[in-house]
Amino acid sequence: MMRRRTALIAASALTLGVTACGGESATPAADGGEKVSIKHAQGTAEVAKNPTKVVVLDYGVLDNMKALGLSDKVIGVPAKTLPSFQSEFKDRENVGSLKEPDVEKIAELAPDVILIGGRSAAKYADLNKVAPTVDLSSDAKDPLASMEKNATSVAELYGKQDEVKAQVDEVDKAIEETKSAAKNAGTGLVLLTSGGKISAYGPDSRFGLIHQEFGVTPAEKDLKADDHGQAVSNEFIATTNPDRMFVIDRDAAIGQEGTSAQKVLDNALVNKTKAATNKKITYLDAARWYLVGTSLDNTVEMANEVKAGLS
Repeated sequence: MMRRRTALIAASALTLGVTACGGESATPAADGGEKVSIKHAQGTAEVAKNPTKVVVLDYGVLDNMKALGLSDKVIGVPAKTLPSFQSEFKDRENVGSLKEPDVEKIAELAPDVILIGGRSAAKYADLNKVAPTVDLSSDAKDPLASMEKNATSVAELYGKQDEVKAQVDEVDKAIEETKSAAKNAGTGLVLLTSGGKISAYGPDSRFGLIHQEFGVTPAEKDLKADDHGQAVSNEFIATTNPDRMFVIDRDAAIGQEGTSAQKVLDNALVNKTKAATNKKITYLDAARWYLVGTSLDNTVEMANEVKAGLS
């Protein structure tokens, strides 16, 4: 984990400070008092310490708020696709969707800070006019470093950095257990189904941590590194013939009607693979993988899901 620790130390040196010298790129907090300067993906934000009114527009960030015992600070979330395991936030104000947040509604809530990432990052400029906005988007090329850095950014607002360190240790433990299970488990292929179509994801993709961090040997290394994966056919799956498959149902993740992943993959070509024959197809929690991603609690759950699929 040395690369992640080194990246975090470098990032933290730039992140925390009393904001007498925020610079031109800093977005000021609305009123006086002690502030924290947070350097993020799109600039620097000056945020009042211990904010009590937080709008969160990314489910991974929301997971970090919960993990750090800060659920009561959240006043607004995108409710439409809120994962079932985040149901404690369903009574918060609905502030639109992940991609299309309701800026007017958010302004009415007068938040102390807005936390965004991933799908909501494109709305940074509009949201930043409402309140200090922090972009905690994850880096798919180094998701664990991003996880720790982003969780630390949230923790610095409340002086909870030590709690992040303790929880990262739990993440590391879960990952090591999964790596151990992967050593003699054969090859794996990561698939996503959407609208009846199939995409495959390799080591350098958004789901690459299954290979890069969890240790599953890729059944096919040369897949296109793209957010949408590489479109593949049933013939491709049969030819690749993985020992195991890990499947994400995008339609289920976003609550869209469509053919389930199980039905899409239930055909003669897929059924003759080693994974299907030996009942080694794991249907992952789609919301965890497609909507939430690498955050403190969720990464542990993702590692445990993959470990279960390696048994």
